[in-house]
Amino acid sequence: MYRTNTCGELRLADAGKEVTLAGWVQRSRKMGGMTFIDLRDRYGLTQIVFNNADNAGLCEQANHLGREYVVQVTGKVAERSSKNPALPTGDIEIIAGDLKILNPAEIPPFTIEDETDGGDDIRMKFRYLDLRRPCVRKNLELRHKMTMEVRRYLDSKGFLEIETPMLVGSTPEGARDFVVPSRMNPGQFYALPQSPQTLKQLLMVSGMDRYFQIVKCFRDEDLRADRQPEFTQIDCEMSYVEQEDVITLFEGMAKHLFKELRGVEIDEPFIRMPWSEAMKRYGSDKPDLRFGMEFVELMDILKGHGFGVFDNAAYIGGICAKGAAGYTRKQLDQLTDFVKRPQIGAKGMVYARVEPDGTVKSSVDKFYSQEVLQEMKQAFGAEPGDLILILSGDDAMKTRKQLCELRLEMGSRLGLRDKNKFACLWVVDFPMFEWSDEEQRLMAMHHPFTHPKDEDIPLLDTKPEDVRADAYDMVVNGVEVGGGSIRIHDSALQAKMFEILGFTPEKAQEQFGFLMNAFKYGAPPHGGLAYGLDRWVSLFAGLDSIRDCMAFPKNNSGRDVMLDAPAALDPKQLDELQLALDLKEK
Repeated sequence: MYRTNTCGELRLADAGKEVTLAGWVQRSRKMGGMTFIDLRDRYGLTQIVFNNADNAGLCEQANHLGREYVVQVTGKVAERSSKNPALPTGDIEIIAGDLKILNPAEIPPFTIEDETDGGDDIRMKFRYLDLRRPCVRKNLELRHKMTMEVRRYLDSKGFLEIETPMLVGSTPEGARDFVVPSRMNPGQFYALPQSPQTLKQLLMVSGMDRYFQIVKCFRDEDLRADRQPEFTQIDCEMSYVEQEDVITLFEGMAKHLFKELRGVEIDEPFIRMPWSEAMKRYGSDKPDLRFGMEFVELMDILKGHGFGVFDNAAYIGGICAKGAAGYTRKQLDQLTDFVKRPQIGAKGMVYARVEPDGTVKSSVDKFYSQEVLQEMKQAFGAEPGDLILILSGDDAMKTRKQLCELRLEMGSRLGLRDKNKFACLWVVDFPMFEWSDEEQRLMAMHHPFTHPKDEDIPLLDTKPEDVRADAYDMVVNGVEVGGGSIRIHDSALQAKMFEILGFTPEKAQEQFGFLMNAFKYGAPPHGGLAYGLDRWVSLFAGLDSIRDCMAFPKNNSGRDVMLDAPAALDPKQLDELQLALDLKEK
């Protein structure tokens, strides 16, 4: 056999044993008449010693091993004279008696170490080498452990794991689909699922009662740090439940994962915050509650004093950064440039310092008396040494979102966004609809199958924009890790929803008739939730991007640079699909 033990399991208690290890050469060191090799596999690293005095030929062979050679070593476990407390195997070494080269290797394009010299592009091109690095491998091990714990938890709650198809019909109401042409049905296309939403609802109609699936989903949308064109959901659905039932069960699951995977006990219930409150206080439907800096609205205090920017604003609001009054002019200019970035879009920023004597010094002093500035200070509860940052604009929602970005930036600069600290909450009572300037109509904020709050159903005919949804998102550290809703289970209400969204009865029947027809045969009340597995893993691993907790992710342009995909199809394949390309010039 290739090995009796792995490179991570031998300890001092194994001293004297004859063992065989196999793995990759991490590094080699020649010291006098001895050569030391660090041998690595998935499980760890063990030091191998070749002694010229014992076997000159074997030592010479070891001297010619290159990095990442795959080798097999047989020898005796011995206590190290110079121990390495940083390694689990640091108390022992293997005195080599035999060496076999299983496969030589070219010099890798970057060092296979935690602190590598490889940039993102080169590591993505050679991802199979990047995965050898312990820090990346640990992310995948964490991902494995999380999926195992998810399955254990949901199995204990009576859920069935059921697979749904990858080739489905297109649902243009959501994000853009990835489409797949059908050779056997020329001119027709499948879509890769953005979510198994309608299928899991049909499973509830079929009586499965509690379903889950760890499922691949696909969305053809612009990428960010927490988005990839393909991602993995922990997708769940339950029958005969109300919102409270779903929230209770999946809050329990979150606490279970925190305990089992991070050793964090969370005893208190998660905060519940209505969407409207989250937007007013933090300018976000996924607020980061690890730190304060809650918004303070300043319209009544700062309007009407001759400063045109504020006098003409529809919203004036600010945050108070504790202890940041020492910020230099250069740092304040950097913050101003930050909020003026095109992706944020503010026109400028006003700041005010609370001096040691309690007076307030602002960048707009000539427009405001000290009495007004003191009133502003009191509104924030500011103290000497604090820094107040203010934004304004002609659109309250847009300005709050800009202020949210400023708040998060200050939280990061002041070290308040500790990755080892977790702040969890549920955001509830989302609006049912949101207006799309592009489509010039109301769109479903979540999806068209979300149930409106019972008390708001009468508003569907009169003020649909005021209708709230039985929808809920779980947010951890400013990241939406999951969301769901109670679903519509009544054909008439579902038809009404499609009508408000601009569907003709014929279009609704064409796209979703299968679901509405199924409801006619006795659909139970049901609801569910989908967790983002990639986001949970990246959160627990302390990563800034979900990319490093995926084995083979895409880059920021949605390309797999290792496989060189997407790529053009062979003309023969296009002929078989009866497709012709008419590419538009960019």
